Amino acid sequence: MEPERRSSGVRLVEEPAGPVRATLLPTSRGKIIGKHPGIRGVIGVLKRVAKSNCTVLVTGESGTGKELAVAALHDASSRAKGPLVSVNCGAIPETLIESELFGHAKGAFTGAVATHRGKVGAAEGGTLFLDEVGELPLAAQVKLLRLLQQREYSPVGDSRTVKCDLRVVAATNRDLEAEVVAGRFREDLFYRLNVVQVRLPPLRERSEDVELLAGFFLKAYTEASGREDVTGFTPEALDALRAHDWPGNIRALENAVERAVLLCPGPLVDVEDLPQKVRKGRAARSEATALPDAGIDLRAAVSAFENRLIKQALERTRGNKNRAAQLLGLNRTTLVEMLKRKHFEDTDAEPGAARAATGTDDDR
Repeated sequence: MEPERRSSGVRLVEEPAGPVRATLLPTSRGKIIGKHPGIRGVIGVLKRVAKSNCTVLVTGESGTGKELAVAALHDASSRAKGPLVSVNCGAIPETLIESELFGHAKGAFTGAVATHRGKVGAAEGGTLFLDEVGELPLAAQVKLLRLLQQREYSPVGDSRTVKCDLRVVAATNRDLEAEVVAGRFREDLFYRLNVVQVRLPPLRERSEDVELLAGFFLKAYTEASGREDVTGFTPEALDALRAHDWPGNIRALENAVERAVLLCPGPLVDVEDLPQKVRKGRAARSEATALPDAGIDLRAAVSAFENRLIKQALERTRGNKNRAAQLLGLNRTTLVEMLKRKHFEDTDAEPGAARAATGTDDDR
């Protein structure tokens, strides 16, 4: 980033310097912004498989940017000149999902006064994006499996078989393997969809990207709302944004910045302009670090704080020491030595963390 500007001793965070330099990929649906290794890895995989016709399953929590990842895949493919048709499988009533996807013949059911082409037909020559594919009812899953296996389908109420030429990309925030075990998702369909899986990391694993994304959204919403008098964030506001867990991920951060731009008196977004949950988290952390009247055992407190962060990093990465070390800003060897020194393997206070400390196959 460029050297920070100062006004009355307050740091400003502005576009275009940081976010533009950290933009990984502009897509037809928006920009993918960040510098986190996980995001760069995702883009690398998408570019490598873009030219093929394989099915891709994009996983990740709600708000992590799955639609942008799909757009990046489509834009880099040989189908880029064709349509990118998105279907939110969870937003369509179960009684209408087959008709919406595969179309229907005139008179196929009450209210079908005309022939309907459907999303599959609309995506011909391009990409069909099935968002929240885990929400599909079993009957529609059977038809989707046929589409993937034979590249053909039959509209509702029509005996015709329609051949198709499209690529199917699916996304979900559910654990589809668990859904298969529970009998809510077909195992054969899961394997057809899961040829290449791309996982988008949650924002809590990308703390270094929060400031970049916040700056990008700040510029977008100051321009959209005519609030050019809002020029940045106070250091306290940035600290609060970076420290928040963001359960709603990038979408929640975007909403928080939009709200702050609209409500702040300017010229800087301060902590009080942020949503209450973000402010409460910062206040709680401030209280937790306050020095008790009776004093404190500093070494023990620092060690306990260090232990908590290490356990959180291991839990979030499911025991992958390479990724945990990245989250903590450490070399992997340093983290391994710390785990041995702290006897994490013998810790039984938090079973999940103790199991995570033993590592996974990814650490080999």
